[in-house]
Amino acid sequence: MTSCTLRSNLAAFPVIRKSGRARPLRIALFSGNYDCVRDGANRALNRLVDHLMTRAGAAVRIYSPTAPQKAFASVGDICSVRSAAIPGRPEYRLALGFTRDARRDMAAFAPDIVHISAPDLLGRQAQKAARKAGIPVVASLHTRFETYLDYYRLGFLRRPVEAYLDRFYGESDHILAPTPPIMAEMAARHGEERVSLWSRGVDHDQFDPARRDEAFRASLGYAPGDVVPLFFGRLVLEKGLGVFADAVAALRDRGHPVRPMIVGDGPARDWLARRLPNVTFLGLLEGWELGRAVASADLLINPSVTEAFGNVNLEAMAAGLAIVSADVPSAAALIADGRTGRLVAPHDPQAFADAALALIERPDMRSALGRSARLAALRYNWEEILDDVVAAYEGLLARDRPAALAQVA
Repeated sequence: MTSCTLRSNLAAFPVIRKSGRARPLRIALFSGNYDCVRDGANRALNRLVDHLMTRAGAAVRIYSPTAPQKAFASVGDICSVRSAAIPGRPEYRLALGFTRDARRDMAAFAPDIVHISAPDLLGRQAQKAARKAGIPVVASLHTRFETYLDYYRLGFLRRPVEAYLDRFYGESDHILAPTPPIMAEMAARHGEERVSLWSRGVDHDQFDPARRDEAFRASLGYAPGDVVPLFFGRLVLEKGLGVFADAVAALRDRGHPVRPMIVGDGPARDWLARRLPNVTFLGLLEGWELGRAVASADLLINPSVTEAFGNVNLEAMAAGLAIVSADVPSAAALIADGRTGRLVAPHDPQAFADAALALIERPDMRSALGRSARLAALRYNWEEILDDVVAAYEGLLARDRPAALAQVA
């Protein structure tokens, strides 16, 4: 990691020539929290940076807030931008804009493309600066930020937030959407030629049914016949923790004393422990330990409606679990209801309990869904998916941008 320092005396960003490029591709990536928080979006960005450097031979410079201690081992050359911790959520850093030093640093780096992964102040100002300089802007969508507002009693802000996001993506030259439904939504709003798919892959060695470990289950106090529900992800309210707790309580009220396994951590851990007693908290896990824990559960209950893709669903599918997920576009893009998992009404604990109860009482159905889910997950290969991003970059550089967009300052 390096801080942003003056690297050249360039007064303005260079205009990129789109033909006859003799040097390797150069990408300036702007992130809200590149290695401050270990979540699906940041892990996907790190995968992309590693792929760009090692497979595509590209040069990448990352502009992001940084924390005193990384949440995980990150990849690439990071220019740390000025930021502040969010009150009550210190793991998240809020960038305080695209500073003069960062602008000079990017001018010296001379990117072919500016890739913005978060529609925050840093991303918006970088977008405007790149557009003014004639540098193509790619925006990737990772989270449905507008859905967060309801969890923090800010629903009255939804319309202005949606309008802001529409402007942000509309003023990008190309949009990388994580699922076909979101791709179709963006294409309808901004033009089909300006949108392409950036799906996600899964590590099939890490997430594999073969990693199920009966001795590990026994060490946690589970009997051989216990059906173990799993919650897997950051412990924050917007992941649907309230729905999860109420669904488990409903199962217990119906005579099934399930003890869920919780993989992950976050500021709502104590809240969940108070709301839902008698669960197994495993905390943050990585590598083979994470794969073992996921495969050693029996079904995933995922009530979150905020994901743009749903890495948790895909990883649990690869591990051979039966899935009960909120029926939102990100989940529906991965799960065929009744064949590779179950999709239920969002925000409805009783619907989650009904679907989970059917899988608890029908081990044959649970096993069949898990096998089909595993087969479906095998189609998601990181290398091929990240090659598609490189192709999107190259395609953007190979064509002229729409004249209307080129006039946006």
